[in-house]
Amino acid sequence: MSVLKSSKTKIAAVAAASVLSIGIFSGIEFGQADKAEAKKKPKNDVQNVIVLIGDGMGTPYLSTYRSFKHNGDLSKQTAFDPYLTGMHKTYPDDSKNNITDSAAAGTAMATGKKTYNNAIGVNKNGKKLKTVLEEAKRKGKSTGLVVTSELTNATPAAYAAHDVSRKNTAAIADDFFDEKIGKQHTVDVMLGGGLVDFVRKDRDLTKEFRQAGYDYVTNKAALQKNKNEKVLGIFADGGLDKAIDRDQTTPSLQDMTSSAIKQLSKNKKGFFLMVEGSQIDWAGHDHDIVSAMSEMKDFEKAFEEAIRFAKKDKNTLVITTADHSTGGLSFGADGSGSWDYKPVKAAKKTPDFIANKIVSGMPVESALKQYINLDFTKEEIASIQKAAETKDTVKIDDAIEEVINTRSHTGWTTSGHTGDEVPFFAYGPTSQQLKGLMENTDQAKHIFKLLKNQ
Repeated sequence: MSVLKSSKTKIAAVAAASVLSIGIFSGIEFGQADKAEAKKKPKNDVQNVIVLIGDGMGTPYLSTYRSFKHNGDLSKQTAFDPYLTGMHKTYPDDSKNNITDSAAAGTAMATGKKTYNNAIGVNKNGKKLKTVLEEAKRKGKSTGLVVTSELTNATPAAYAAHDVSRKNTAAIADDFFDEKIGKQHTVDVMLGGGLVDFVRKDRDLTKEFRQAGYDYVTNKAALQKNKNEKVLGIFADGGLDKAIDRDQTTPSLQDMTSSAIKQLSKNKKGFFLMVEGSQIDWAGHDHDIVSAMSEMKDFEKAFEEAIRFAKKDKNTLVITTADHSTGGLSFGADGSGSWDYKPVKAAKKTPDFIANKIVSGMPVESALKQYINLDFTKEEIASIQKAAETKDTVKIDDAIEEVINTRSHTGWTTSGHTGDEVPFFAYGPTSQQLKGLMENTDQAKHIFKLLKNQ
């Protein structure tokens, strides 16, 4: 299907906000008697908005990560926990499905409108929808996208591109350059993977962005040296390596988030930044609890980076949620009555990484001994050895995952998404207005309202 380049259609009017007897200006409550004084102050005190999305991060991921982080002590908190304000409903507007994909959910969170699965920034009729990132740019703010997937993947694409199908990744990459607000490119800072969509036989977008004044960086050192407020950073042909598998040349999600905030915050008019922990979802699809916890840790550090900035800045709203839950993760399986973090923490690399080492010729027992600090039984080694005889990376990966899932009592119900509500976290000015059971469109409506008053 072709990319839509149709004329713009105005987004439906934002739903009227509930009438409040008090408001918040610069963190001070005010009543009717203070309205005259309030008029002297900014219309709202949210200058910057940071949206963090843990792709696939349903509630079980939070429970499991809490145990993983604190060695089984569930009474302790993760960095997310103090900021929980509610839950998001995730269903799409799709006649064939009531469980969303990342494209429909991303579009809902970016535009305030539900749509069909696979849609990128368009409604059910294929018409372009205005995104909060685009509106921020119209208001003179700087904008950014930070992901561990390809930049053209569904969630980041939903904020800055428009297409009838998420599968049109080359066309989505073109949108990042071709779609403009006035004469300006829509996104100032783009950090993630997906080089294959940016450098193609028909077009080299990295060259075009450089010619347009962007710095182009491909490793952690270059990213940290960058001082340009406009930067394209692509660190892998596809998605980045899993956090636990990365070498020192690849930036973490925290590194990218920190760099993006540093550049975007130079704009006195403020900024909008979307950060995605993309591969929590990929781990769920693969039933890989080692990868899932690795990605949760990576995402938590990025979240902490955003919160640190917001607490210092005092004019930044931080919103954190998920687009859906993935894999049907069960915190405890097989009737054991417990979940054991130890076999998960025993892994120094992901099962996928280890499987690739075995396919490359490393003996099974040597690979297991080097990368997983567990005493494997003869039966467990035999099951992995049998898979290794096929020289099929996926089968070896699955065999290793099965051992760790069984040992840790980790359960999975599907290789796809589930329709559960997902947790919602918020911090900063106006965060108290985002609470309870919400639609996944509500955060975009809230951001649009904030931007309208600026």
